[in-house]
Amino acid sequence: MAVDPLIELRDVNKYFGDLHVLQDIGLTVDRGEVVVVIGPSGSGKSTLCRAINRLETVQSGTILLDGQPLPHEGKALARLRADVGMVFQSFNLFAHKTVLQNVSLGQVKVRGRKKEDADRRSHALLDRVGVASQADKYPAQLSGGQQQRVAIARALAMEPKAMLFDEPTSALDPEMINEVLEVMRQLAGEGMTMIVVTHEMGFARSAANRVVFMADGRIVEDRTPDGFFGDPRSDRAKDFLSKILKH
Repeated sequence: MAVDPLIELRDVNKYFGDLHVLQDIGLTVDRGEVVVVIGPSGSGKSTLCRAINRLETVQSGTILLDGQPLPHEGKALARLRADVGMVFQSFNLFAHKTVLQNVSLGQVKVRGRKKEDADRRSHALLDRVGVASQADKYPAQLSGGQQQRVAIARALAMEPKAMLFDEPTSALDPEMINEVLEVMRQLAGEGMTMIVVTHEMGFARSAANRVVFMADGRIVEDRTPDGFFGDPRSDRAKDFLSKILKH
């Protein structure tokens, strides 16, 4: 077991009505580790991701970030969400604000930076994700891939301890998927702690330290990519892989 995990879930349970969507989930993610969560639709992957950011509350169990239980509300919760950056399927950018304003806003509001400092940092991050030239545009003027890279820059601007990605490429056209995955690969290479829910098996194979396979609200396998893809142990994983790897 990890001595000092950054993210830890212990016996986490979550229901939507009678549906038991997270069943006794135990998961630890060490600093600098990239954990990719895969599994069939409806297996609980997105709910797991959202619970770590407290966008979903859980009925029982404990979720710890950096050794502390997640706060319930107020300023502490806003700080948690700054410490755990989240990138969604839909880009969730403010339509009426420019790209630069989107990336700077949280830095000023939550981190208390001066606007000039925030803007300077935002420009550097937009450059890092390859959309520096789009700073003065509005989200609707950008491609989906560009918008998602802005969303990543916005999360990074808060200097998060960890980043959660909830199917970040599933709303993108195929030719845009790689430009977003490339930014994520760079982050992984730089040591960012990441939990990534994705259908992109190539990314899981190449960028993950561990693959967590979920089915029916449970973690069925938690393995190295080589182990999981090369020698899945469970029938559920074998079935899942046989369906997706044929394509």
